[in-house]
Amino acid sequence: MKLSHIITASISALMLSTSCSRGNDSAAGTDFDYTVDRFNDIEVLRYKVPDFENLTPQQRILVYHLTEAALAGRDILWDQNGKYNLAIRDMLESVYTGYQGDKSSADYIALEKYLKQIWFANGIHHHYSMDKFTPEFSREFLAKQVAELGVKADTATLFTVIFDPAVMAKRVNQAEGQDLIATSANNLYEGVTQAEVEAYYNAIKDTTVANPISYGLNTRIAKIDGKVVEQPYKVGGLYSAAIERITGHLTEAKKYAENPAQAATIQRLIDFYTTGDLATFDDYSIKWVEDTASQVDFINGFIESYGDPLGMTGSWESIVNFKNIEASDRTEKISANAQWFEDNSPVDARFRKPHVKGVSAKVITAAILAGDSYPATPIGINLPNANWIRAAHGSKSVTLENITQAYDEASHGNGFNEEFVIDEQTSDLLDRYLFITDNLHTDLHECLGHASGQLLPGVDPDALKAHGSTLEEARADLFALYYLADPKLLELGLLDNPDAYKAEYYKYILNGLMTQLMRIEPGKDVEEAHMRNRQLISKWAYEKGKDANVIEYVKRDGKTFIQINDYEALRNLFGQLLHEIQRIKSEGDYEAGRDLVETYAVKVDPELHREVLDRYASLNIAPYKGFVNPVYTPVKDADGNIIDVTISYDEEYIPQMLRYSREYRTL
Repeated sequence: MKLSHIITASISALMLSTSCSRGNDSAAGTDFDYTVDRFNDIEVLRYKVPDFENLTPQQRILVYHLTEAALAGRDILWDQNGKYNLAIRDMLESVYTGYQGDKSSADYIALEKYLKQIWFANGIHHHYSMDKFTPEFSREFLAKQVAELGVKADTATLFTVIFDPAVMAKRVNQAEGQDLIATSANNLYEGVTQAEVEAYYNAIKDTTVANPISYGLNTRIAKIDGKVVEQPYKVGGLYSAAIERITGHLTEAKKYAENPAQAATIQRLIDFYTTGDLATFDDYSIKWVEDTASQVDFINGFIESYGDPLGMTGSWESIVNFKNIEASDRTEKISANAQWFEDNSPVDARFRKPHVKGVSAKVITAAILAGDSYPATPIGINLPNANWIRAAHGSKSVTLENITQAYDEASHGNGFNEEFVIDEQTSDLLDRYLFITDNLHTDLHECLGHASGQLLPGVDPDALKAHGSTLEEARADLFALYYLADPKLLELGLLDNPDAYKAEYYKYILNGLMTQLMRIEPGKDVEEAHMRNRQLISKWAYEKGKDANVIEYVKRDGKTFIQINDYEALRNLFGQLLHEIQRIKSEGDYEAGRDLVETYAVKVDPELHREVLDRYASLNIAPYKGFVNPVYTPVKDADGNIIDVTISYDEEYIPQMLRYSREYRTL
């Protein structure tokens, strides 16, 4: 599970650097320009890969082959996100690169903007709101260019998909009471209804076994000849061409593994891709989580299920990374005390793990982002997702600190604090402590939050259905928030001031109640799981603390501000909500979970929403941020053997996207 940081302007604006200076960068050898591009509601950044040059040549070659395996899966995600995405991308890129007309024309500029949007979203739907993009160029313009350039495309179908707002309007629909399969435009299901999918899985699931597979994780569900069937993603199955290329690079990477355990892990992933067998995937996951000795690491596969309205099928993604040894000191302190945190959690003792096993945590340097982690990326990851593996073998948690640093560096001086933070005292607190407490929040969320608690025997891991992702993220966030204020963090030397946690509390409530609303179009509900999670926690705490005036909306000069009057009481409220959400998850109480989400997480105050949008507009801050990747170039000897790898940071957004389409087109 990943902590999404795709990134709210509030978080990026508030995170002020405490560990680096802007400007000269030894890795780049020159002034490092973090900002690459800006369009619509998106800012594209670069990130550094510090200490890549300090890896051994063997490790650098290992990283190279793992990055190639990562990039080879790009088309899988595009196709998962929508059945026409690849055809639309091919058509538009052909028009864009072949265009011979006036490049200052409104239509051409609009075409370039639309391409930038769909590249960023890996398809024609916004990566966060899930709404279909509206092109600002005309149908006639595109038809003329396609005809003049001789572009081969099913224009009747593709033009309807692009230009008709009613067709495939939303990639993932979470609206209560609707058929979530029929109304979602993703390509994870074909010709089936929600009721048919749920009936299919109910018939094949065995919730009595101690180690259930992750049903549906790597399959598309389709109706063929009137029968509901699973179509697995594997060599010889769906996405075979891409998966064969992935496994080819994994095979090369295995030759440069740091140790036998890492080689065995890579081989088991190859086995999974070859067979599509989910029991093999579980075996790979166990080997992966138990390999804590390797410095270079990666995720690669069908992992997170946020793109599935039923929360089952995993979107393809990959991140290649290596351990930041110095920064990992704080996460290792946290993981070493995992049992203490579990034993002292404010949840019912029945739902605590009596023996926390194998919780490992580290701070990492991301080397490549791919699939569902590119261009927008998480800042923290905790895997595996299977509850029984986490209970029996543990979990691995990482914080991507070079990514948080890039967000931080790019956010200086944008005026957010002056516009939204209630007073100078609070702003000073944020300046001093938000960077470290925000990173600690990620550490605690991923390392302990997702790893905490247990299901009661016989409870289906998918019992919370469409609300499962929101409630799981809320559970992990609440665990982190509750412990940020605990004296244990001072005892461990992770914080040096008992009031430091207040910086993260203030930012979190401000974001959950107000500033994240700038990502939502007027009149629409909150739909993305992480946004629902943050609003659920913040609004629940506000409502339950009303009588004691724990959180207050303050009006000043016609503007709304958030004021927290009692931080200790707020921590107690976080503990109470954690207690309830853990119960809901442990017991599989769908009705209670649905009521929490629908009551607190979905609806938006239209007046406050309009105010937030207007105030943000004056700041000109992009609400979403993502990245271009560095470029890795192999160094070869006279015989063509790779002997080393170099890194560069000078590729721009459009050239990178076009190059990826040329070099990694597999489907």
